[in-house]
Amino acid sequence: MSWSEHAIWWHVYPLGAVGAPIRTPDDSPEPHRLRKLLPWLDHVQLLGTNGLLLGPVFASSSHGYDTTDHFRVDPRLGDDDDLAALCAAAHERGLRVLLDGVFNHVGAEHPLVTQVLAEGPDGPRAGWLRVDWEHPDGPRTADFEGHRALVALNHDSPEVAAYVADVMSHWLDRGADGWRLDAAYALPAEFWAHVLPAVRERHPDAWVVGEVIHGDYAQVVAASGMDSVTQYELWKAMWSSLVDRNFWELDHALRRHDDLLATFVPQTFVGNHDVTRIATQVGPRAAVLALVVLMTVAGVPSVYYGDELGWTALKEEREGGDDAVRPALPASPDDLGDDERHVLHVHQALIALRRRHPWLHTARTTTGELTNTRYRYTSTSADGAHRLHVELDVTDAPRAVVRDSHGQVLFTA
Repeated sequence: MSWSEHAIWWHVYPLGAVGAPIRTPDDSPEPHRLRKLLPWLDHVQLLGTNGLLLGPVFASSSHGYDTTDHFRVDPRLGDDDDLAALCAAAHERGLRVLLDGVFNHVGAEHPLVTQVLAEGPDGPRAGWLRVDWEHPDGPRTADFEGHRALVALNHDSPEVAAYVADVMSHWLDRGADGWRLDAAYALPAEFWAHVLPAVRERHPDAWVVGEVIHGDYAQVVAASGMDSVTQYELWKAMWSSLVDRNFWELDHALRRHDDLLATFVPQTFVGNHDVTRIATQVGPRAAVLALVVLMTVAGVPSVYYGDELGWTALKEEREGGDDAVRPALPASPDDLGDDERHVLHVHQALIALRRRHPWLHTARTTTGELTNTRYRYTSTSADGAHRLHVELDVTDAPRAVVRDSHGQVLFTA
C-alpha cells in the first residue's frame, strides 16, 4: 500500500505566501522567508491534511516558473538549509512534501540559454535547446506557449533526460517525497518514460503527479509512468455545474472520472495557483458543495491555501493576472478572523469525514437522482462493503447532505 492512498495535500505558492517580490527587485531582502511557512505547519495538521504541496522554490527570475537554477533554492525564499528545515519540520508532523518541478522550459536568464546561444549550433550543449539558427532575426529559441521568457528544453536529448532525473533525485535525497511536474502536458510522455525509472531506482516510494489539462489522462499516465495527473475535467465540472445550475455536467464528469480509476487515481482539486478561487467562482455557500464533492469522490485531493479560509480572488488573463490568487499569508494562524475560522471548521469537518473513510480514495460513484438543480449520488468502496450517500441541491439556496449507509447524517450544510 502506497502512502499516497492517504494523502490530502495543502497546496501553497511559496513566493506569494511569504510575501516575496515577484516582478520587482528584492530591495529589502529577507534571508529566510521560506521559514515563514513553519508556523503554518500546525495549521496544515489541524486542517486534517497530511501533505505539503509546495509551488516553485528554486531560483528563478520572477514567478518561479522561469527557473534559472534547479539546484538552488530561490534567494528570495532563502537557501538549502531553509528548505531542509521546512521538510524536516513537516516530516516531524507526519506531513509529506511535494515539490514543483518545471522541466518543460527554463527562464530566458538561465545560464544554459546564454551558453547555447554563445557557442552556436556546434557547441557542446546545443542539443539541450531547440533553436532556429536560421531565423531572419538571428538564432531563436523555442518557447513555452508564446512566452519568450520561457525557453523550451529539447526533450529528445538524452542529456536533458539525465539532467531532469538528477534534479529530481537530488531533492528527493534531501527530504522531498515526490514531485508535481509542471506543464507535463507540453512534454512527450516518452520523455518521462525515460526519466522516471532512473528516479525510482533510487526512490521507489516517490509519488509523481503531472499537470495535464486536456487530453487522454489514462493514456498519458500509462505511457509516461507518472502516478497521477491533475483532474481538470472534474474541477471544471464542479464549479460550472454550480454556476450554471446544471448537475448533468457534473454527473457526466464523474462517469468519466470513474473510468480513469481502472488505470490510476487522479489528483483532484477545487482550487490551485492558476485558477479563480472557488468562493469567487460560485459564491461562499456553493463553494461548500464543491468541497463536498471533492471529499466524497475518488482521488488524491488537494486544498489550495486560503480556500479553507474562504478567501476570494479573480484570475485575470494578463501579465500579473495570477498575483491575486497567490497572496501572502498572515504571520500566524492566530491572526485569522471569525469568518475565516468558520470556513476553516467546515473544511475540517469534511476532511475528517474523508480521513474516516479512506476507501474513498478509489470509490466508484453511481447516480441516484439527477436534475438540473438536484443531484444525489452514492460513493461505494471498490469491494462494495462501504457506502456514502451524497445529496446536492441548488434549487433554492445551495444545500448538501452526506449520509452513511444506514442513513445517518454525517455532514450537512
